[in-house]
Amino acid sequence: MASLPQAPPDAGRTIPVPRPAPPAIQRVRRRRRPSGEPPPLPRHLNASGKWWLSLSGMVVVAWAVVLATGSVTVFDVADTRVLQAFAEFRTPWLTRVADVAGVLGTAPAIYVIWLTNLVTLAALRRWRHLFVWVGVGTIVVSIAAGMASLLRRPRPYEVEILGSWAGFSMPSLPMTVLSAFLVSMAYSLVPSGRYRTKAKWAIAGLLLLTALSRLYLAQDHPTDILAGVILGVAVTLAAFRLLTPNDVYPVRYSRGRPAHLDVTGARGEAIVRALHDQLGLIAGEVKPFNLAGSGGSTPLRITVKGDPDTYVFGKLYAATHVRSDRWYKLGRTLLYGRLEDEQPYHSVRRLVQYEDYVLRLLSDAGLPVAHPLGVVEITPEREYLLVNEFFDGAEEIGDAEIDDNVIDQGLSVVRRMWEIGLAHRDIKPANLMVRGGTLFLIDTAFAEVRPSPWRQAVDLANMMLVLGLRTSAERVYQRARRQFSDEEIAEAFAATRGLTMPSQLRRMLRQQGRDLHGDFLQLLPYRLPPIKIQRWTWRRVVLTVATLFGGILAGAFIVSTLLGSPL
Repeated sequence: MASLPQAPPDAGRTIPVPRPAPPAIQRVRRRRRPSGEPPPLPRHLNASGKWWLSLSGMVVVAWAVVLATGSVTVFDVADTRVLQAFAEFRTPWLTRVADVAGVLGTAPAIYVIWLTNLVTLAALRRWRHLFVWVGVGTIVVSIAAGMASLLRRPRPYEVEILGSWAGFSMPSLPMTVLSAFLVSMAYSLVPSGRYRTKAKWAIAGLLLLTALSRLYLAQDHPTDILAGVILGVAVTLAAFRLLTPNDVYPVRYSRGRPAHLDVTGARGEAIVRALHDQLGLIAGEVKPFNLAGSGGSTPLRITVKGDPDTYVFGKLYAATHVRSDRWYKLGRTLLYGRLEDEQPYHSVRRLVQYEDYVLRLLSDAGLPVAHPLGVVEITPEREYLLVNEFFDGAEEIGDAEIDDNVIDQGLSVVRRMWEIGLAHRDIKPANLMVRGGTLFLIDTAFAEVRPSPWRQAVDLANMMLVLGLRTSAERVYQRARRQFSDEEIAEAFAATRGLTMPSQLRRMLRQQGRDLHGDFLQLLPYRLPPIKIQRWTWRRVVLTVATLFGGILAGAFIVSTLLGSPL
């Protein structure tokens, strides 16, 4: 291949990047939230959840009294009177009906419900709901079986038992497990709203039908059934409402990413109120914006009062985003090894604080980034909103017209970040906006201060690949040699492959059907050997073994608990 001319003497020179003027936004006096006042969006169980927990507390108190006194005479007398009343209505045909009506309380039916829910949630990849459901089932079965062994209440006497039974009666283990599994299905498979309300009524009907069947057949005392249903419903309800709140983990069957939170209703009102109190912004409409380009937060376009009214950009982060990022990086470590500089965030507050800090560093350095406006607390330690300038009228670089000026601006952004000791670490089309021939850099959540040299090199290669999507490798390479040496460009493409490219960039490269990365390599006067970008240590081996062992142990415990329970 014919040798290309060497980089000009001014390679490394930074081309000035225009900086946008701050938006004209009207502000009002800010208000400090007094001690004791709830946050804009407090966590809550709702009235029904508190009611069920209160009932479960009463059941626990009753059990404690029975264990302390050793007497259940009052309960036995009342339960026997009820069962005797049911026995008076027994007829052969009604007994056959009761046998059929109580089929959900049998062991085979409960196992079918358990396995169906397990397979369905796994197929839908609704992992959070699956883990909560498995945990709830294990806890409920363990508590019910443990209390039955402690209380050691016999089956009903003075009434003939027509149905099958096993073990002690208080609480009714079949009713406990059935109520827990049915409520779990409602909260993990049925969307909230009128569909879930209908599902709850259907569950109430099924539980009532099963309970009447077991009372008619004298398989359980009335108080056994009551205690079992209260325990199963209360624990399940509390777990799903606290660990999988619908506004954070919605059950839906339309396409959408779990990271995108619903900003209507109570959360939307909380955002408006928090912007007014904490930043002095008078917000109007709060709408999701460009969801397709965001997988780690909920991007928002917020209308605020100004002269004239304008927009601000918000990134809504929740604790679920931090946990998802942590699990994602753990999974990638198990499959591929850990990237050299990859560290998970440990709280959503730290994530938002860091992104706001890096955004201010980039702004102070004169880079074309959005002007930061502040951080808003929605729910302490769980939800925060990062607010900055909105580039109205800008479009993604993948949809914009790219000329040499825009190419130079993109390359200058990388050069300037090298000079101030920063790496963006997520350069992709969705994070590069163009308006009126000016390029803007957004989304600094994964930026790093004083990064490793290979990470800086990756930024350069990813920027050149993004710019080449709308132009050509030859054109971008010629412009890059005005600011970078051949050695720096060769290092960039030696460090860039596979995992170091954002998923959106990899997807767009595949859609175009051309090997843009290979085209750049063909233009290089020489190539460097691939730079090692992953750590293949004993940590990966230990994590893999621990994960497999933990999964097998948990699965074996759940199965053995269910199979060993006297359902």
